[in-house]
Amino acid sequence: MEREPRATTVLIIVGGAMAVFAMTALVWWISGTPLGIDSSVYRAGGLAVVQGDDLYSSLAGLPDWAPELPFTYPPFAALLFTSLTVLPAQLCWGVLAMAAAPSLYCALRPFTDRAYLPVSLLGAFALQPVWQSIGLGQVNLILMAAVVADVLLLRGSRGCGVLIGIVAAVKLIPLIFIAHLLLVRRTADAARAAAAFLGATVLAAIVLPGDSVRYWTSAIFNDHFAEMKGWVGNQSWQGFVARMMPDGRFATAATVAGSAACAASAMWLVHRLHRAGDGRAALLVTAGCSLLVSPISWTHHWVWVVPALGYLVTRRPRVVALVVAVLFTGWTVAVVPGGGGAERGWNFAEALVGNAYLWVLLIAGGRLTWRLTSSKLEVLG
Repeated sequence: MEREPRATTVLIIVGGAMAVFAMTALVWWISGTPLGIDSSVYRAGGLAVVQGDDLYSSLAGLPDWAPELPFTYPPFAALLFTSLTVLPAQLCWGVLAMAAAPSLYCALRPFTDRAYLPVSLLGAFALQPVWQSIGLGQVNLILMAAVVADVLLLRGSRGCGVLIGIVAAVKLIPLIFIAHLLLVRRTADAARAAAAFLGATVLAAIVLPGDSVRYWTSAIFNDHFAEMKGWVGNQSWQGFVARMMPDGRFATAATVAGSAACAASAMWLVHRLHRAGDGRAALLVTAGCSLLVSPISWTHHWVWVVPALGYLVTRRPRVVALVVAVLFTGWTVAVVPGGGGAERGWNFAEALVGNAYLWVLLIAGGRLTWRLTSSKLEVLG
């Protein structure tokens, strides 16, 4: 049976991207060129486990060219990252980079029509959250693909929920998707996700008891990035408050009130969207909430813009998807003063541009709320 032309195009894009990243990793390794800051931290965390070093102290396994970043992930993540220790740092980056294209395909597939899948997949590489995640050697795309697969692609299967539990044990933010499963009345899936998370966490505690105690009692509150919270690269609600308001009780109140309002609004939206039969939009709402309420949402964490654009491109006016895509190419955080507290001195135009990711999400949430409360709309499709 002959393949459909679009399916062949998608296969070429995915395979081509994987080949390019594999070749890049190989050339960079042979030439000794630095590559993959975050993937080097993952590898160093795995080396700490293998060598019996303290996971949450200075990482001895970091390459000479890598900045001295701490390992901020749960112990279970370090157990998984031991698999990277058999490779040099650049090839570890290559492994994660090669997973980018299949992850993007998995995340886009349920959100867009086949006709738009090739262009959406190719265009995703121009988005800052994607190319930055790939450049750093981040796991964001893999985690997103796992959540999309669990919530949408594997729905009804016996193992549904397990992937969410595992990725939540790697990076705690995906725990919010267990709440999502409960909100959409998938209790059994939520229970499997919780069991998988607890099982992975207990396994890590058995293998790494000292590191587990330290993580859950102190390292989880790591303040390494506290002074960077107001940096333009942090597009969370807390980041916005840190940029726009002086430190103090009012800023703390604004952070708490804003986060609570976001969580409450998201719960209501997910409930209504589930009733309306739009599980895809409901998942995007939960993902958006996680980006807003997390203390740190670096620009490379915003990979959920990819399925969101896949969702938008199938709806009119399609110019909305184009505008959002342009905003997420990275120029908005590049043209404004950033770092060293420069954000506190922004004028109105700079605040408008520098917080663009946040504005897009807030406007989308407001627009969706208005549509769901209007009497004209019952089902979004």
